[in-house]
Amino acid sequence: MIIAVDGPTASGKGTISKELAKHFTLPFLDTGLLYRAVGWTLRDQGGDADNVADALAACQFDSALLDNPALRSEVIGGLASRVSVHPELRRALDKRQKDFAYQPAGAVLDGRDIGTVIAPDADVKLFVTASSEARAVRRFEEMKRRGELVNFDDILADILKRDDRDQNRAAAPLKPAEDADLLDTTNLTIGDAIQQAIALVNAKISRRENNGPA
Repeated sequence: MIIAVDGPTASGKGTISKELAKHFTLPFLDTGLLYRAVGWTLRDQGGDADNVADALAACQFDSALLDNPALRSEVIGGLASRVSVHPELRRALDKRQKDFAYQPAGAVLDGRDIGTVIAPDADVKLFVTASSEARAVRRFEEMKRRGELVNFDDILADILKRDDRDQNRAAAPLKPAEDADLLDTTNLTIGDAIQQAIALVNAKISRRENNGPA
């Protein structure tokens, strides 16, 4: 079984995806980390995130880098968002994601274009979203817990900027797949969001078993 989970930054899709993988005993890949690893490597190489050649040169990173918690910093996240607009870079990372998605054991993948590009025939597709203000609050609180000096207005502005880049890029823009189930987490606790996600997956499995593909 392939479960595709898409959505904007700080919507809760990462946590939800990990819990779905645990619940259904499936391998998990946070595809956003691939782009963050490119952003990290590009920064180390002194490259320009808006230059496609520099972004492609940063694709040859060691897989061990994906375990580095520093990839989740706001700075690296911003670089990841910028490099992700390059169609050439997306194509370079597509095979890695598709190989993971279509492994015999099945998989859960979270990202921006899993249900639309990477695994368009996924068994289950979820689009996790929340208001920009709610997402900014979550990111603000998360960064404060890490001891970072942050400004809420700056975080909200960055989220809006990322949303604009993700939704309006020419290659694989962020949007729900036509057959995706929408999960709005704006007013949900993370526990409630996880339970609703599990319920949506179970409902899709049940429909397929009773009626065939739906």
